[in-house]
Amino acid sequence: MPLFLLSSPTRRVFQPLWLPLLSLGLTGPALARSLPARAELWRVVAPTTVSGTVLDEKGMGMPGATVVLKGTSLGTSTDAEGRFTLSIPDGTPTPTLVISSIGYVRQEIVMGGRSTFTVNLAPNSQDLNEVVVVGYGTQKRADVTGSVASVPQDRLERLPVSNVAQAIQGAVAGVTVTTGSSVPGAQSSIQIRGVRSITANTDPYVILDGVPFPGNFNDISPSDIANIEILKDASATAIYGTRGSNGVILITTKHGKNGKPQIRYNGYAGPEYINNNLRPMSGDEYVAKYKAYTTQAKINPTPVPNSGELANYNAGSTTDWMKLIGQQGFIQDHNLSVSGGTPDVKYYLSGDYFNQRGTIQGFQFRRISLRSNLDANLTPWLRIGTSAFYANSNNDGGQASLSLAQAMSPYGVPFNPDGTYNIYPMFPELLYVNPLLGLTTTRLNRVNQLTGTGYAEVKPTFIDGLTYRLNASYSYRPFYTATYTGRAANDLRGTATILNDLRTNYTVENILTYNKNFGKHHFDLTALYSAQENTYITTNERASGFINDVTAFNNIGSGSIPPTIGSYDERRELVSQMGRLNYNYDSRYLFTATARRDGSSVFGANASKYATFPSVAVGWNITNEAFLKDNSILNQLKLRFSYGVTGNEGINPYQTLTGESQVQYVYGGVTATGLRANILGNPNLKWESTTSSNVALDFGLFKNRITGTVELYDATTKDLLLARQIPTVSGYNSILDNIGSVNNKGIEVTLSTVNVQHNDFTWGTNFNISANRNRVIELLGNGADDIGNKRFIGKPLGAIYDYVKTGVWQVGEDPSTQDPGAKPGDLKFKDVNGDGKIDASDRQYLGSTLPDYTAGLTNTFTYKGLSLRVFLQTAQGVLKNNDLLNRADYAGRINQPAVIGYWTADNMSQDRPSLVYLNQRGYGYPSNASYTRLKDVTLSYALPAAALDWAGLGGLSVYVSGRNLYTWTKWIGWDPEQNYAQGYGAGNTEGAFPNPNFPNVATYVFGVNLTLR
Repeated sequence: MPLFLLSSPTRRVFQPLWLPLLSLGLTGPALARSLPARAELWRVVAPTTVSGTVLDEKGMGMPGATVVLKGTSLGTSTDAEGRFTLSIPDGTPTPTLVISSIGYVRQEIVMGGRSTFTVNLAPNSQDLNEVVVVGYGTQKRADVTGSVASVPQDRLERLPVSNVAQAIQGAVAGVTVTTGSSVPGAQSSIQIRGVRSITANTDPYVILDGVPFPGNFNDISPSDIANIEILKDASATAIYGTRGSNGVILITTKHGKNGKPQIRYNGYAGPEYINNNLRPMSGDEYVAKYKAYTTQAKINPTPVPNSGELANYNAGSTTDWMKLIGQQGFIQDHNLSVSGGTPDVKYYLSGDYFNQRGTIQGFQFRRISLRSNLDANLTPWLRIGTSAFYANSNNDGGQASLSLAQAMSPYGVPFNPDGTYNIYPMFPELLYVNPLLGLTTTRLNRVNQLTGTGYAEVKPTFIDGLTYRLNASYSYRPFYTATYTGRAANDLRGTATILNDLRTNYTVENILTYNKNFGKHHFDLTALYSAQENTYITTNERASGFINDVTAFNNIGSGSIPPTIGSYDERRELVSQMGRLNYNYDSRYLFTATARRDGSSVFGANASKYATFPSVAVGWNITNEAFLKDNSILNQLKLRFSYGVTGNEGINPYQTLTGESQVQYVYGGVTATGLRANILGNPNLKWESTTSSNVALDFGLFKNRITGTVELYDATTKDLLLARQIPTVSGYNSILDNIGSVNNKGIEVTLSTVNVQHNDFTWGTNFNISANRNRVIELLGNGADDIGNKRFIGKPLGAIYDYVKTGVWQVGEDPSTQDPGAKPGDLKFKDVNGDGKIDASDRQYLGSTLPDYTAGLTNTFTYKGLSLRVFLQTAQGVLKNNDLLNRADYAGRINQPAVIGYWTADNMSQDRPSLVYLNQRGYGYPSNASYTRLKDVTLSYALPAAALDWAGLGGLSVYVSGRNLYTWTKWIGWDPEQNYAQGYGAGNTEGAFPNPNFPNVATYVFGVNLTLR
């Protein structure tokens, strides 16, 4: 190709795709040396040199200020006197300089042919002019009176997570995110400022682009999210009334901006590994354990407990069951978006593909999503917009069993001679089957989420500051799951199940706002009238006795045992009115008052279906006072206080109605159908309500190089929705009633510091810590504890109530005065009441599953285009029952993790019992589940502007990221975040195949963020 073509205006058309890839291998000095030579192949670049000085508000030179050519990563920093020099490539269209420094308002200067500049930066109190999303609108951060926390933007990018809840874990004070399980696609549990209810819903309310979102976090691609705000106190959440009692999460997705189309690709991929492998006992360890068992049980010893294991034992052949059920995990996500627009029409389109293959065979999660956001100014007074969103998720396939693999003897036989699965690897042991049998199950599990929203915003020209907005949304969520287990899984008749589930939701909101300034007085009025309806319809079928396994669940009517069919239909409606006043005087004195009235269809006829939830908040921007305006140390000081009431309707419809169930009986020799008492309704049932107060101090020091917030809160929830026991002579056992109350008090601290800012190097730290004290105030209305459900007055929920283990009885010790009947190897418990025996009266409160405090620490280091972020997360003071330690040995016939251990007369363990100990008292083995985790580490590099111009790109950064890299904990188990005792279904996705536990995984990915010009 002639060289003159390469230097022509159309040269970028001919740029091959491998040019950006070549540039990835050139960093630092190597890239700098290579660019001039390569640039000469295109054309000779004649840069323009600009220089200047950056001054602060006192006219002093500002060292370390950043000067960047807008739209590129080409930039420099000012020297000790505030001076800078920057080369601008020739031909740069409308070159604009962006000058910024922490604690000061950013400035943009169009060069316009000038080459020398003097810039004065004005102080900025922690970006107090930043606009944040609040309920039904936005506010300047300086004017916010409630507790509104923003999720750091870097937590939403460059992390290998399936949903945004995992990304924000540990990043915001007062927000506890428990991943629950590493099962691909598992849902996280989120609590904001503690658990406020016992049986009602405790999940925060999720608002997506201004309207309620009925799906789950797995439906939303993190790459599509622009920002997340979390509302925590009554002033911020009361505007959502009944839905705000557990906090509110506001998610705003990306929208188009004015300018030419921008095409972006964000993607990552990488392997996953089990990072805490609970290795089962080896062959020798397994044999030694069984020998110890036969000695303790005083039975005739054999090498292995089951005859089916003898052949492999004699041959010295063992099976690694963990390796057999395992596979190489892999995670990937690819997001492609196009955005842009004109001053009147803006658009954002994106598609996302996420796929995660678990570290155990059969576990996978896949999501395909599409999003379209459109905003248009039709006239100077009318603006409309639409958002369409679709997500398809599935985790099809049968799954291997981790629990069974742990239990399998290393001498067990996994396969028959013909290669099929041996159903009973430890024959004649019939209780434990082959952990691979689940792979033979035919299974579909699919969820679709389709949501459409639209708005129309009218700003009448005859009333300045008045806006009317109509929001409307509709959500359609079908869910389908079907399973078939056949002969290969030891189901000789075959069993098929089908579940169809449909959820729909619509919301209509009428919002009227009025914003007006009168001198130093600012008023912001908001009024709302809304209606919402949720429907849920489900049908299920089950049949068995199929002639073969060919049709599976596709012809469920062909089973010789006819299908059993069930169905359920429910509908709930909510009507709301709301009014809010925001007032501030001279951005110094702030006041907010809110009242919302909700009416819900779930409550009874005698009780009011309506309730009103008010709140009030005040704030004082102390640094805006004259006596602090010239303070060189204190740049921000703001005091906030709020008080209000929120509600919770978190029960299912029809629980206030008395119901009957259908039953068949024989009368006169003929089978008849009748009805019997089932549920006793309570027409007086009403809302749970939470009254809370919040006091906070926001501060900034040393030109806001140190900023932070300290908050104290106190929230009491009363009229808890609990089941109250009633005399059985009534025909019922219990009735749902408003009884009991719970209190949550806590402190939250958030701190951000710029530790080093020198030339091209910056080191910043973000730290948050929160401590919540949960306490039951009342339960049954009579001052009594609810021991059966382990709920105690004055103690937190999630109580661990058990015996106090003091050790293990050893040979030669006399238990007769403390625990008659105990023998060597039995657990030793404390005789709390001193009556010479161990019984239920010796149990006591030992702790709670709720943490004493949680914290997160992020350190970010940047040098030119290189960035390193390290995030640590911790939860301390957690006590959980450990079911892994409570696994009975079943007469020595099963394997167990080697780390568990067992007592013998020789090792004299004071922690583990003998192999013949039966735990007839039901001791739960409460264990310390506190942990500190190296949650994620990300190293990224953004190519400089010169390299981007050479490659014809708008932006390119590459990164490597690791997640769940190491955990410091005393917990014995797969993961301290998981509760092994939760049993089947814990931590799984909607309708997921039962699985009691799953190992924690470490993830390592390589990612690319690419923007085309």
